[in-house]
Amino acid sequence: MTMLNYVLVARPEWGDWVQFQDPLDVLGTHRIDEVVNVLTEVERRVRSDGVYAAGFVSYEAASAFDPALSTALPGRLPLLCFGLFERPLPGAAPLADVGCASGWSRPSSPDYYRALACIKSNIAVGNVYQVNHTIRLRAPSVSAHSLFNHIANGAAYGALVDADDYALVCASPELFFRLDGERLTSRPMKGTASRGFNTKEDSARRDWLAGSEKNRAENLMITDMVRNDMGKVARVGSVRVGSLFEVEQHPTVWQMTSTVSADTDASIVEIFRAMFPGASITGAPKRASMEQIVVLEDSPREIYTGCIGYLAPGRQAQFNIAIRTAWIDKPASCMSYGVGGGIVWDSRPDEELEELVSKSKVLGDDISADGFELLETMRWTPERGIYNEAWHLERLQRSASYFGFAYDRERAIRAVEDALCGADGCRRVRMLLRPDGSVAVTHDVLRLNSATQELVLAETPVDANDVRLLHKTTDRAVYERADRAALPHQEVLLYNTDGNVTESTIANLVYRHDGKLYTPPEPDGLLPGTMRARLLHEGRIGERSLAVNDLARVERLYLINSLRGWRRASLPVGLAQPSGSH
Repeated sequence: MTMLNYVLVARPEWGDWVQFQDPLDVLGTHRIDEVVNVLTEVERRVRSDGVYAAGFVSYEAASAFDPALSTALPGRLPLLCFGLFERPLPGAAPLADVGCASGWSRPSSPDYYRALACIKSNIAVGNVYQVNHTIRLRAPSVSAHSLFNHIANGAAYGALVDADDYALVCASPELFFRLDGERLTSRPMKGTASRGFNTKEDSARRDWLAGSEKNRAENLMITDMVRNDMGKVARVGSVRVGSLFEVEQHPTVWQMTSTVSADTDASIVEIFRAMFPGASITGAPKRASMEQIVVLEDSPREIYTGCIGYLAPGRQAQFNIAIRTAWIDKPASCMSYGVGGGIVWDSRPDEELEELVSKSKVLGDDISADGFELLETMRWTPERGIYNEAWHLERLQRSASYFGFAYDRERAIRAVEDALCGADGCRRVRMLLRPDGSVAVTHDVLRLNSATQELVLAETPVDANDVRLLHKTTDRAVYERADRAALPHQEVLLYNTDGNVTESTIANLVYRHDGKLYTPPEPDGLLPGTMRARLLHEGRIGERSLAVNDLARVERLYLINSLRGWRRASLPVGLAQPSGSH
């Protein structure tokens, strides 16, 4: 058995991460007929020796617990592997490391649609009610720590397993089961909606998922399966559903989750016999859906949809469902990431494929909740205090809600007041909101310049669907790339892939056309600035797209923000000046 170096596991109920390192022993197997014996020995050692065990069980171990369940032949990973450790150590949560992974393969639409058609044919004749169909994305390998930092921010049941020959990087939001003495709890997850582009759209998608009859029916089907599985080892009458159809926020999707619990004195092996693999990642009925998975999926799942977790003395255990999980094959210098969803009779192939894309966005350049801080840059004077303060606080609240940051308005106000106590003159105030709700405020002297600002057009367009453009954060990668086109005295004017001007890298744009003032609309891809919001609210400006090719036709250009107010601007170098600019 290859050496297991360490295991890092999130414990959301405790609000921390724990790391198991320097194993006393490593137990595992590639053989299906040894799985139960090895897991039995792991549990015995935890119980009798007072050690901790941490590791994983691959999906293809299923038939070891129930010979009636079918899987593909095992792949390169062990069917299970656990290290035995003297005690856990405090572990470090993932840090921000945006953009480390690239080159991932993408789903083949024709292959995916053919698989869904086959599943629907089996549903039509009554063989199955639902099948969890999955695919594998592949890419050249990267550092396990880099990938972990990139995808696991905010993952409730995240994990990192490092061995000599492989690494498992897990950003799972789903609990397979937790054992606390005689209390057994599972939180099956079924039902997904992608996050919205802005706060209004995001709330609408959350509300849609909460009320979706299709998703509620799928979630209820899986919850009933978990109840039945748990009932095999539960005390009579103790199985209960604590909550149904809860909608949880994650960086790229909304997920529907239910909670099932029971009382049991069953062993870990008995719990695995009853419940593994999780109902949410197989289908209904479990046996028949797993037969379809063997036929339709072109490779073993291995760790994907298996589980990662730990056992502790005193009948304590926690295992996730290993979704949103990559495994890195170190000798082959490649990695695999599974993604999928539940297919039912009324599933629409285009919507299911879109869901796959949403679930895989965590692999791309999208920011996630612990990788940045929310930012407000404000103007303050002793006479007026914070300019547009209510608008700044409202924007901060919207972004905090979107990304799942804790936010206390009064705490933010007090932090600003405390920081500015005794200050004088005109100040630039910088307020940072962290995911845990803590606030940091700094300030310095603000010097204003009334000179006309020279603009230069960005070298490449921005993507109007990039959510980073809609929120003011410390992740300024988009703007920093654009600023490379400017000389020190210039400001960069951005435009989107449709050829419409959006904003500068530090200010909103206002232009005069036919005697009226307009600003580019938010859907063009720009930060909804606080001064812009106030002027729109007061009816002093309207919204209207402006093509780059029409810049020379406007009568006047302005840059606006709450920090510097109104500034005149000259057209990008190389374009004619507007007739009214002199």
